[in-house]
Amino acid sequence: MPAETPTPVAPALPESRQNAAPSLFPFRSTLSLEPLIAYWQEREQSTNSGVALLAHAIAQQVAQEPWCRGPLTDHSVVECGCDLIETLMMAVFPPASFASDISGVIGPFQRRSFYSTRLFEAVMLNKDRTIKQPLNIDMAAMERQMGLMAYHLVLHRVYGAELPALGTIIFTVPDYKIGLYRHYGVVFNSDFVRVKVVGEPPVLTPEQVETLIHNRHRPELWSQLLPAEHFELEGFNIIQLVDVTEQEILSELKYDLLERDVLQTPARFEQIQEKLRVLFAEPALQLGIAAYDEKKRAFVDFGRKINHSFLTKQVQHQSASSSFRLIYDRLLREREPLVMKDVATADIPEDLRQQILGLGIHSTILALLPYGNDTVGLLELGTPAVGGLDEFDMDKVAQFMPLFAVAVKRNAEDLQARVHAIIREKFTAIHPTMEWRFMDAARNLLAELDAGNRNAEMEAIVFEDVYPLHGSCDIRGSSTARNEAIQGDLIEHLTLANKVLKKASEYQHLPILDELKFYVTKNLKRLHEGMLSGDEANIYDSLTREVEPLFEYLATHTPELRPVITKYWDNIDDKLGILYKRRKDFEVSVTTLNDAVSAFLDEEEYKAQHMFPHYFQRYKTDGVEYNIYVGGTLVENKPFDLVFLKNLRLWQLLTMVEITRRTAALRDTLPVPLETTQLILIHGQALSIRFRQDERQFDVDGAYNIRYEIIKKRIDKATVQGTGERLTQPGTIALVYAQTREAVEYVEYIDYLQDRGLLEPGVEELELEELQGVKGLLALRVQVKL
Repeated sequence: MPAETPTPVAPALPESRQNAAPSLFPFRSTLSLEPLIAYWQEREQSTNSGVALLAHAIAQQVAQEPWCRGPLTDHSVVECGCDLIETLMMAVFPPASFASDISGVIGPFQRRSFYSTRLFEAVMLNKDRTIKQPLNIDMAAMERQMGLMAYHLVLHRVYGAELPALGTIIFTVPDYKIGLYRHYGVVFNSDFVRVKVVGEPPVLTPEQVETLIHNRHRPELWSQLLPAEHFELEGFNIIQLVDVTEQEILSELKYDLLERDVLQTPARFEQIQEKLRVLFAEPALQLGIAAYDEKKRAFVDFGRKINHSFLTKQVQHQSASSSFRLIYDRLLREREPLVMKDVATADIPEDLRQQILGLGIHSTILALLPYGNDTVGLLELGTPAVGGLDEFDMDKVAQFMPLFAVAVKRNAEDLQARVHAIIREKFTAIHPTMEWRFMDAARNLLAELDAGNRNAEMEAIVFEDVYPLHGSCDIRGSSTARNEAIQGDLIEHLTLANKVLKKASEYQHLPILDELKFYVTKNLKRLHEGMLSGDEANIYDSLTREVEPLFEYLATHTPELRPVITKYWDNIDDKLGILYKRRKDFEVSVTTLNDAVSAFLDEEEYKAQHMFPHYFQRYKTDGVEYNIYVGGTLVENKPFDLVFLKNLRLWQLLTMVEITRRTAALRDTLPVPLETTQLILIHGQALSIRFRQDERQFDVDGAYNIRYEIIKKRIDKATVQGTGERLTQPGTIALVYAQTREAVEYVEYIDYLQDRGLLEPGVEELELEELQGVKGLLALRVQVKL
């Protein structure tokens, strides 16, 4: 007999109540070898002489052991009849399968095994040979499942119904050797169970059979149509187990890692680590996940200051950090996992080796987590045993690695969404150059809030040592032109109204007509002399409330007035309800100029961003004004040099030349021939800018730097000292500065542009009249070649 043999039962069989089914089991059941003996009797007629001879020998042995016939209630005969059971069970357990199969025999849907393979005994049996209670199924569910299986057997054997299988049952069973658990797929084989009918069997119509088949999980319906007292089960079941731990763990990991926040909860991460310990059968396995930020080129937390990496967060010293960088670069270069069966002898820098061994890890696997063409993180597996992980484990790693990559990517996207939500709440739209700093601040705020600090506030956003550039393209005389347009529209509007009133006086003798004519005539006279600030609103209000309702009455009751009233309404804008001609021409002209300047400036600024990233902000009023800030503190991981500042200054002057030429070319095509003036403010010193959360914009920071803001707001009205002439003039560019040395650089640029034929020869060097709170300003003024 082979060394690995099934184990016959030695202890006594259960007593009558134990021998019967569990309390929720519907049928009476009896342990019996009769179906197995009948099987061997049939084999005596086999055409295979060897099988027939074996069956005949077994029949003779059975004939000499009458205890094995009928119900087995006397346990002592089973104890002394082990050899016979061994022989009989050859039909169920081929000797070649003893060492590999996980199989056992129990009474019909009972819980005690009287015969099993060694593996089944180790996996599924308690010391008293009862079936272990699976960790994933409670007692009531187990008994309910066994009851359904028995009902299906009755319907099939007695009524000939063909039923689909109930599906594979999964048992999660503790593995005491390693202190973990395993998953097994369980198959119940009832080939050696007989269904005996007690009395007359219940009659079932085809419809009732169909009803039972389609209500497979309603035991109350089955017990009603198939009363338990009419049936008895006799024989034994065979239970066969297949280890499906790997498939089940991978399936569970898939669902776990697709859930939100799975990597932001330490408890959930511990559950995932536990499943990997089961998968690798390593109770001390450590799982590490490090998220990688491609933009920062650094490993980052998962949010809430959670870092699941056991390796990267331990690498603290500069030398170790550099060594780890070498390993990471190696992974990136080779795109293959790094497997260290024995860390002590692995080909890695010595300082990093000591770091890993200091964590109690003697074998490890490090693998990048790819997502498309990006790397989103690093997977770390480690065990304290040398050889606990090796190249053969990579087949398993390859199956779940994409799941971790998706989870890390999704976590990064969720964190990004939370960060952007804070940015939208706390700030306005952020310029791309500065976005990284606002995101850092938002992450820090999230960390504070997640840590329970409900009073946490957004940290100050300040950029120091940045250089400002300011420019404007202003529409000359826009205020005067707008007032003239409004005045002209008002005069024409009142003139049309006056014509209607005079005509109405010829047909209607109403005192109100004289009073309204007086009002209109008085305002026309005043408008011809000039317009006051409140005239526009007062006149339109009076026309709307008093004059125009009268026109509607007159048009209805005096047909002769309809032509002149119709002419009045034909000149009124349907949407605005006012005469809108000259003002429309003015606004079309302003819009055309602003759009042309803005479109060109945006196009050129996009190109300038590629020279060196910088902050750019543009405003539209009666003209276009813009601010630029550039410096090393504004950008992330990009060195700054003053050559970039000089490049931007020359770029600014070039764009101003082109803006001057384009707006001059547009002048004669506009409904109102407006002209523009161009201004540049030169500021040679670096300053600091701070984001003002209440105003949602950047301002210079510090008392000394405030002077720059004051100058910027007032220089558009600057005049030349001694002449009173406005500094800004059409066809020219004015450059304002406070210190002579600040102009030296721009004089070189001007000379260069004159040589290129973009500027007329000559440069005016001017002193400016004192502005409110500002004195001592100087200016250069150059003529653009149009």
